[in-house]
Amino acid sequence: MAALLLKRLTLQTIKTENTCIRRRLGKYVVQKTALAEPSHIASAPRPSCLIHAEAFSTEDTQDKREKKKKNETAFRNVGRKINERIIQVLDEKGNDLGPMHRANVIRLMAKQDLRLVPRDPSAQPPQYQLMTGTQIYQERLRLRGMERAEPKPGPTLTKELTFSSNIGQHDLDTKSKQIQQWIEKKYKVQITIKKGKTTEEPENKMEEICNQILQTMPGIATFSSRPQPIRGGKAVMCVLRPLSQKEENACRSALGTQRGDALNRGNGNDGASNALHQ
Repeated sequence: MAALLLKRLTLQTIKTENTCIRRRLGKYVVQKTALAEPSHIASAPRPSCLIHAEAFSTEDTQDKREKKKKNETAFRNVGRKINERIIQVLDEKGNDLGPMHRANVIRLMAKQDLRLVPRDPSAQPPQYQLMTGTQIYQERLRLRGMERAEPKPGPTLTKELTFSSNIGQHDLDTKSKQIQQWIEKKYKVQITIKKGKTTEEPENKMEEICNQILQTMPGIATFSSRPQPIRGGKAVMCVLRPLSQKEENACRSALGTQRGDALNRGNGNDGASNALHQ
């Protein structure tokens, strides 16, 4: 009897210990899982942020480089930022002071209250000039005026003019003046001459009118496209253009030679007539 009671107590004790062990293990697993969850949340990928990025373009980079290079070569006051040790210096009147060390140039600038501007940075040694603020301002105005005076390259515009071959001389002179004004403004002029209703006019009258218009502008214009029939021979079209600089110079030389020859002929005729009178 005592042995049976002792056996029951032993089994009850073992069962109680197993239950306690399971409870403790369950709490430990739950705590470990709870501690491990934040690490998973932290390692989760975050949504990417929108970042503004400037698009890269080789053209934009090249334009910036060209603009920077142009600014570097522009007429400006370099101040005390002289990169070279030895430079060729001109005074405010343009006199050559010879090669000078940059430290001496800076002292001279401070002593005479002058500015330093680059004249020929590519020379050896580079050439700079000392100038006053007024001189720099006047030089910038002069360079700006030269830039505005230079013709800007662009597409050549074409003016169109159409009239009949029965046009009167007064109206033709008026149209020739209008064409000359366009040519002087560097326009091309497309002329279309329609055949008149008069059947007795010469076949080449329209071409003669084109040549007559051109003859009113010697040394100014020439044919870009010579007169040619269009619309089945019912009209003639030609294009006039302004002369290039080279063509203008050649035309002036030719006109000067012709005038000289005419004067020489006149003087020769006068001499011959004087000899006959004598």
